[in-house]
Amino acid sequence: MKYLCLAYEEESSLNALSRTEWDALRGETLSYLEELRMRGHLLSADALQSARTATTVRVRGGRVSLTDGPFAETKEQLGGFFLINARDLNEAIQVASRWPSARLGSIEVRPIEEELREESRYR
Repeated sequence: MKYLCLAYEEESSLNALSRTEWDALRGETLSYLEELRMRGHLLSADALQSARTATTVRVRGGRVSLTDGPFAETKEQLGGFFLINARDLNEAIQVASRWPSARLGSIEVRPIEEELREESRYR
C-alpha cells in the first residue's frame, strides 16, 4: 500500500542549526533516503522551498483569489514529502519514525486513495 509522509518543520529551528549540525542532519537524511530506495520503500521524495514562497489559491463563486504564503498560520509548515510503499500503517509509521527531521518537527502519515470514490470523497 502507498503512504504519503508529510514532513512538517519549524523553519526557525532548522535555520538555528549550526553548519555542522545541518551537515549532519542533511547527511543522515540523504543516507536514509538511499536506504529506503534499496529496501524498495521509496517511490518519491522532495523538499519544498520555504513556506514564505507559497501562494494559496481559492476559487469561490467562480472567482479566483490568491493569498501569499501558506493557508495555515502555524509554527510548523510543510517542508517536504516522501511517498512510500509499506505493508500496512504500522510499517509506514516505522519508516516515518526514522525520518531524521522527525526529531525536530513531525511526520504526518496518510494512506493513498488509489482512485477517487464514486459514493463519497471521504469515508
